[in-house]
Amino acid sequence: MQTSDLLFTLGSCIFFMALVGVISYLKTKDSVDDKDGYFLAGRGLTGIFIVGSMLLTNLSAEQLTGLNGSAYQHNMSAMAWEVTAGFATIIMAMIFLPRYLAGAFTTLPGFLKDRYDDGVRRITVVLFMLGYGLVTIPSVLYSGSLAVIKLFDVPSITGLGNEPSVFLTVIVIGSVGAIYAVFGGLKAVVVSDTINGIGLLIIGILVPTLGLIMLGDGSFMAGLTTIATTNTDKLNAIGSASDPVPFGTIFTGMILANLFYWGTNQYVIQRTLGAASLAEGQKGVLLSGYFKLLVPFMMMVPGLIAFHLYGPVGGAVPQMDLAYPQLVKDVLPIYLSGFFLAVLLGAVFSSFNSLLNSAATLFVLDVYQPLVKSEMSDAQLIKVAKIASVVIALFSFIAAPMLQYAEQGLWQIIRIFTGFYNIPVIAIVLVGLFTSHVPAIGAKVAVVFHVIAYGIIKFAIDPNGELIHFIHLYAVLFFIEVAIMLFFGYIQPKQGGTHFSNSAKVDLTPWRYGWAASSTMFAGIIALYLLFSPVGLVGGLSGAFWGYLVIVLAVNVAICIWSVKRFDKTRLSM
Repeated sequence: MQTSDLLFTLGSCIFFMALVGVISYLKTKDSVDDKDGYFLAGRGLTGIFIVGSMLLTNLSAEQLTGLNGSAYQHNMSAMAWEVTAGFATIIMAMIFLPRYLAGAFTTLPGFLKDRYDDGVRRITVVLFMLGYGLVTIPSVLYSGSLAVIKLFDVPSITGLGNEPSVFLTVIVIGSVGAIYAVFGGLKAVVVSDTINGIGLLIIGILVPTLGLIMLGDGSFMAGLTTIATTNTDKLNAIGSASDPVPFGTIFTGMILANLFYWGTNQYVIQRTLGAASLAEGQKGVLLSGYFKLLVPFMMMVPGLIAFHLYGPVGGAVPQMDLAYPQLVKDVLPIYLSGFFLAVLLGAVFSSFNSLLNSAATLFVLDVYQPLVKSEMSDAQLIKVAKIASVVIALFSFIAAPMLQYAEQGLWQIIRIFTGFYNIPVIAIVLVGLFTSHVPAIGAKVAVVFHVIAYGIIKFAIDPNGELIHFIHLYAVLFFIEVAIMLFFGYIQPKQGGTHFSNSAKVDLTPWRYGWAASSTMFAGIIALYLLFSPVGLVGGLSGAFWGYLVIVLAVNVAICIWSVKRFDKTRLSM
């Protein structure tokens, strides 16, 4: 990149980022004076801000590089992580969220303390903070640095090698991103997320569009025809045993992993805990699920375009995770490069900010305050949260560059290591929600069992997944851990059971169209799998595709009509 182009790109990037910063400041300058304001945005978030923040928290550079890299080297099977998340958002919105808001919980460990005891809360906090510090936050920083390095050829500009360049970009990106979380609290994160979310949607549509035009020698339709008719095996989302996501795993461990992420992961659900009402929270969560249905087109089709343009990995693209950055560099005009960089960094900052804010929330409310055991003012708690955010950020700067040595690709390595904490957390939450006599000791034993068993199986007995895919392993361990907890509930039941009190601080009236929206989203998931399958685009659209699609739509319409009528009837009888 020429010096003039580089200066223009950096200048326009700074302009867009400053604009987001100014708007976020003006919207939040008076909202972080107390604990609820800093950690839960004053419990006043509407559905639009919830969906904007949840999406930007979830969709970051790791998806842009990781999912496109998976599609580039393999096929569409990895879309399962995103598309089937819609089912998890339905469970979160319609089952989990009413209980969370009824208890006015600030953190998930707070819910677990209420259900089990303080020991379970502490164990969960340790799992979350280790997972955030060692896996999630570093992966966000590393994936963002990859894209920046490729787009601007940082090694050439700085005279540094690849490894020092990664360290440098990680520190720069992380330092700027931490400012939002440290000084603005959750509301600053949410507002900036929503603005950046609009930019991400624009880029998500623009890059594949320009890529298809380039592939079609100036014709969008010609490029689309090439994708749809050439090497159609790349369009297959029905993964085989050798693919990153075998199709069968969708019905075992993947359901649980997505349910953990969307229903119990603190840095995601913290937005919903700050909802202005149950209806607003349900709107935000469900709309997030709808946007996940767009991910295959925004974050996997560019990987397919890269395959058609550059050939298999090892040629023009030496590493699968570099496919998307290379495509962006080739198709995006220079006048948009600054906007792209601002959006990319905004997505990175969003996830990074959210993780820092949530990690600080967990530390202050579930570790520091219980240990101090004395009354602390909101100002003191916020001060400790800011210090904790800085310490966690510095730790992630050290861990992030280590991911460049992962041979399996960024996306896969993240999913493997989150297996240490996602399954035991969702297991104890589900048992806690749907039973009343399982004691705390059952939850503690289940968590310890999981960490030891998963570590031994995945890294000693079956490191290559030859005996059992790690997603199937999720499900096996989940059912064993549920059985352990039920066993303790049988031999040592909790005296008096558990009775959740209603401490709601917001209106708990559900959204009238909640179940109708849920049914339509589920129909969309099925339709996407029909499209990216041998029934659909793989080998050419068959007549059966249209028949199945009509059946899915007809069933959905019937469910929608029934659910709305049932809601109205229930409300009238109250």
